[in-house]
Amino acid sequence: MHEIEKWAETVLSAAWEVNASDIHFVPRETVTLIEFRVNSHLYEFECLPPPIAARLISHFKFRAGMDISDRRRPQDGAYHHWFGKDCVHLRFSTLPVALEESLVIRLLPQSMTDRLNDLSLFPEATFKLHSLLTYNNGLILISGPTGAGKTTTLYALLMAAKKRYNSRIITLEDPVEKRNDQFVQMEVNEHADLSFYSGFKAILRHDPDIIMVGEIRDKDTATIAIRAALSGKLVLTTVHAFDAVGAIHRLTELGVSRFDLKETLVGVSSQRLITIQCPHCGPVCKKDCPKRLYPQQKRTAIYEILSGMPLHHYLSESPTKRINFKRLDDYYQQAYTMGYISSEVKNEYEKHPTLSR
Repeated sequence: MHEIEKWAETVLSAAWEVNASDIHFVPRETVTLIEFRVNSHLYEFECLPPPIAARLISHFKFRAGMDISDRRRPQDGAYHHWFGKDCVHLRFSTLPVALEESLVIRLLPQSMTDRLNDLSLFPEATFKLHSLLTYNNGLILISGPTGAGKTTTLYALLMAAKKRYNSRIITLEDPVEKRNDQFVQMEVNEHADLSFYSGFKAILRHDPDIIMVGEIRDKDTATIAIRAALSGKLVLTTVHAFDAVGAIHRLTELGVSRFDLKETLVGVSSQRLITIQCPHCGPVCKKDCPKRLYPQQKRTAIYEILSGMPLHHYLSESPTKRINFKRLDDYYQQAYTMGYISSEVKNEYEKHPTLSR
């Protein structure tokens, strides 16, 4: 194996072992810094001489189908990598910077082991998520900041719908993040003139029960999601927003009328990832702990879900009127009271509520 290939395998394997979500190559004057993002925090892994780092970035670009000779414009690419029996989709993004190129690699495990019931501390939240799947048509929004686990929740919902109702599920994504034989997955390809709009029209002719639109990014994708819901299909999608109410505001900013939202919207979920600990022992379980639930810290989701009568009241009355439903703040307080999170985690959320923790 060539030296650069060995370096590439070393970096990827090290990131996989610590469960990193992203690998960052950050050019500096004398070195290129490699950092791993683990549980939303960046940790330094290695500093490489710029010539070695440049060759390593070129190696990744070549494998991802990117133009290794072009360092003057942003590029995207992807390929699958195997760690033993585990398949991981690697998504690459480069940026031209003052010092060579910056590269970020997103690691997306392809295994679909996350069950909806296992995603949250609170059964009431997962029960509400399950209840949204009982609708035959309408729009379900999953919101939250980058890295909050929206994609995991989205796929868990789709798998639950497939198992419970044997629904025909078609996804429209850019790009497909997790391959699954249970779904018909379509990837946007602008070079082949396959846009969100043309893909959506094709999907409606393919007799779907459930349509998943990967993310609402602009007015066009918002219009597509609403039209799909109005056509009598159940539509699931994600949007970047601070909370459930903010997700609705985001759609109205993109030109979706409140009338259309009243006609289509069946539920909005906003989520954060938190690091939980054993409520009896703290971060690490003691040997004599009767449950031994948490040999190490792990991450789980906290959800606020706006649906049913609270959603109806919000869409029917003044947007400024406060509605009564359980919010993220309430769940953080409950998790702290139960001993699942430390006071530091709770206080950090209260200082920076827009971030995932």
